[in-house]
Amino acid sequence: MTTALANFAAGTALPSESDLWLRCPECLASAGSISDRDDGLLPAYIDCDECGHRISRTNGVWRMLAGRQRVRLSAFLSDYESIRRAEGRGSSHAAFYLALPFADLTGNFSEQWRIRGASYRFFERHLLSELESRYGKSFRALDIGAGNCWLSYRLALHGHRPVAVDICSNAYDGLEAAANYATVLPEFFTRIEAEMNCLPFEEGQFDVAIYNASFHYSTDYERTLEEALRCLRPGGTILIVDSPTYRQAQSGEKMRSERQRAFAARFGTRGDSLRSGDYVTPDMMAQFATLGIRWHRHLAWYGLRWWLRPVVAKLRRRREPSQFYLYEGRKVIS
Repeated sequence: MTTALANFAAGTALPSESDLWLRCPECLASAGSISDRDDGLLPAYIDCDECGHRISRTNGVWRMLAGRQRVRLSAFLSDYESIRRAEGRGSSHAAFYLALPFADLTGNFSEQWRIRGASYRFFERHLLSELESRYGKSFRALDIGAGNCWLSYRLALHGHRPVAVDICSNAYDGLEAAANYATVLPEFFTRIEAEMNCLPFEEGQFDVAIYNASFHYSTDYERTLEEALRCLRPGGTILIVDSPTYRQAQSGEKMRSERQRAFAARFGTRGDSLRSGDYVTPDMMAQFATLGIRWHRHLAWYGLRWWLRPVVAKLRRRREPSQFYLYEGRKVIS
């Protein structure tokens, strides 16, 4: 199948701001286009002209994990979903999802959602207007590691065009949970089951790529960022939000070991079937700049108790606690 650019040049297709051009997850050939707005009229499947692979859409989600990816991710997803279930993630009530990130109506993770809410409020107050001045009042955003899609929901409320991507698609904590937002939004957004290191999109279609508490799940940070850069238009923006930052890598490694021991004791699995990055450091962020990204770091206010955590940890001779920043990266135009 020819690419979007070739179709436009040949006059066989007219460009539309809602066209989202896909790559086949199996052979990486162009697989045609869908709309970035889920109006309920999307087809049930697309067949790749190159290899014949059928990309299906079930429960509102485009299934774009290759067979080899499903095999590789199966153990991780099994552990991840069982742990999240046991922790009490998600809810059977739509009100829970509609309140995110500002309140956890279950009360199970109120402190985590307090941090998420503060980060999002900072984004909304200090970064969103700047993004709108760069890319317009209806920019296209790639929500990578979208989870239950609360960020896509919030962006859609602002009139933007998010596309939600995650490998987890269940109905309580994954992409299918976004059905809870459908009755509220005037236009629903497209959801795609795919891996962050192999995004199923042709180049240069997004203004913004956001990792919302998800970047640290990457198994290869540089590969992950290269994929985001490929999908961004020239001058596009990458945002890394709420991924743990440590000054020293050894503190991050201690955190990883502590978490694995806690998971093994509570859930019977260490949760390490995939070796994810789990944290970032200032040195890592500096190294990422060599990929062609100009970074700026923002810090939201999480309260006095949060601000004092490093002091308390030092007094008690504990490892340094994680910090959360909003990393804003601009794709350098070569």
